[in-house]
Amino acid sequence: MRVPLPALLCCSAASLLLLLLLRWRRRRGLWRKVKEARQRQERSLVQMEMAVRCFREQHPSVNMISILSLPLPELSKKLRDGSLPPEHVFYAYVGKALQIATETNCITEYLQESETQLRKAKLTGKLGLLYGVPVSIKDSINCQGHDSTLGFIKNLNKPAAEDSVVVQVLRRQGAIPFVKTNVPQSLISKKGIICAVLGQKAVVTGVGPMAKDVESLALCMRALLCEDMFSLDSTVPPLPFNEEVYSSTQPLRIGYYETDFFTMPSPAMRRAVRETKQLLEDAGHTLVPFELMNVDYVIFNFCVGGMFADGGASFLKKFKGELEKSNMGLLFWLVKSPNWLKTVLSWIAKPFVPRFSDLVRNMRANTVDEVWSLHHEIEEFCHQFIAQWKKLNLDVMLCPMLGPALGIGYPGKLSVAVSYTMLYNALDFPAGVVPVTMVTDEDEEELKGYQGYFQDWWDRTLAKAFRGSVGLPVAVQCVALPWQEELCLRFMKEVETLVLKKNRLV
Repeated sequence: MRVPLPALLCCSAASLLLLLLLRWRRRRGLWRKVKEARQRQERSLVQMEMAVRCFREQHPSVNMISILSLPLPELSKKLRDGSLPPEHVFYAYVGKALQIATETNCITEYLQESETQLRKAKLTGKLGLLYGVPVSIKDSINCQGHDSTLGFIKNLNKPAAEDSVVVQVLRRQGAIPFVKTNVPQSLISKKGIICAVLGQKAVVTGVGPMAKDVESLALCMRALLCEDMFSLDSTVPPLPFNEEVYSSTQPLRIGYYETDFFTMPSPAMRRAVRETKQLLEDAGHTLVPFELMNVDYVIFNFCVGGMFADGGASFLKKFKGELEKSNMGLLFWLVKSPNWLKTVLSWIAKPFVPRFSDLVRNMRANTVDEVWSLHHEIEEFCHQFIAQWKKLNLDVMLCPMLGPALGIGYPGKLSVAVSYTMLYNALDFPAGVVPVTMVTDEDEEELKGYQGYFQDWWDRTLAKAFRGSVGLPVAVQCVALPWQEELCLRFMKEVETLVLKKNRLV
């Protein structure tokens, strides 16, 4: 029996129309959820505004600017000795957070129960190291009763059943988590913290505080490395903060490099390392050149290969049912492509765009044996890196940090530019960042000759991203060996102190 052509066409058109209708309904449902989330966010900002306005009306004489200018150690001391009321500090920070949120859209949610915690803290009389200190929490870190979305619609309306270990310890130390803040979509992490690809062990992320100065970071680490942390999470070694290492004044033997020969540093990045090296040498420390090798192999084989070891299936699963992002279209297409096509594309692209070729090649699905071999390779690389470090008898390492901050829209296009920090994710070394200078007119002029090491699309895009940055801060990266966070902080403190001294003399 033959079906007439017009009937076939009608059936095909009807099927297509049905598919389009179903897709439209699904997208409309997704946008409804997004709208509801935005409304919740707006309500949070209104709640913050009302809380701050009410406080200011009742306490018009409180100098919030002076409160906000206090370094964390001084702020904590004043809170603990009673010379600064916790509610004054709390509403000063809520007001500042509200101002920043209106400028940058950084806050996802106001934790209104923080006001209750503030009142209870005054009644209990327990004075932890962070008593009364307001802290912001990244969206990926679980807070009881609140979503941890990672920017995914599917994670909306799924409040966490309990606080993550980090939040529990912060609360026990008297800190007051009061807002959750945005993170990159699909961020990877630790216990009680939502991650994108469960079980991925090749490249680890670290959970670490951000603060205005190094002493504040040290205080935060003292608070976190406590009995509560070790009892709540038995996978954390019971090693309290080593004050002797942090407070040492012994001269350091410091390795350094100006480039990783993968991402060409901007003129400001290179200058930041050179000037910091000189300051450290003038202060009596020994600086030793350190030669990096095979960073391109680390980025593509370890980082890309590790995160996409299943061919990107887990990555795609996270985005299934989400609103598609146009700037990720090529990535999604590559991930969905079969292994044979990725191999062919890699082979064709190799002579013309070698980095794109390596990227595609390492997005192929691996066998279990290949994944184990990858993990073994990473271990061997780590041992070789440490051997090179110890052969030079180094204490710490001074490295460039990608900077200045890239303009809106550029970070999503420049994932390969994270090589300076991603290296230490692969090695799992403690690392910290310290601002040391700002982009100058001379840096901007020199940037006109920036071409990059590969002169491909990524290098051209990075050159554009660096432009127009005069006056923006530029940092260096300070690195130590595993389990030597206190030494890393001590090195960061040394850099910070020398830079501040230099700036006072200028």
